[in-house]
Amino acid sequence: MPLDRLVLILVAVIAAAGLTIWIAGMLLAAFSLNPVLSIAVLLPIALVLYIVVRVINDRLSNREDDHYDRIEK
Repeated sequence: MPLDRLVLILVAVIAAAGLTIWIAGMLLAAFSLNPVLSIAVLLPIALVLYIVVRVINDRLSNREDDHYDRIEK
């Protein structure tokens, strides 16, 4: 495995862990302050999660991308 790919994987994993901790902290703070504020925090997070799920689903079910899988390299 090339070194640049390994570094990219490590950076992505560290960024995902940091983002997870940040989101958990935001949720804990929002729920401890006010229930209305927690809804204001949950809506953008839910929107981002919905977009991520839609993008992943589109990438997995796109038939145009399957064309390139059958080409010999």
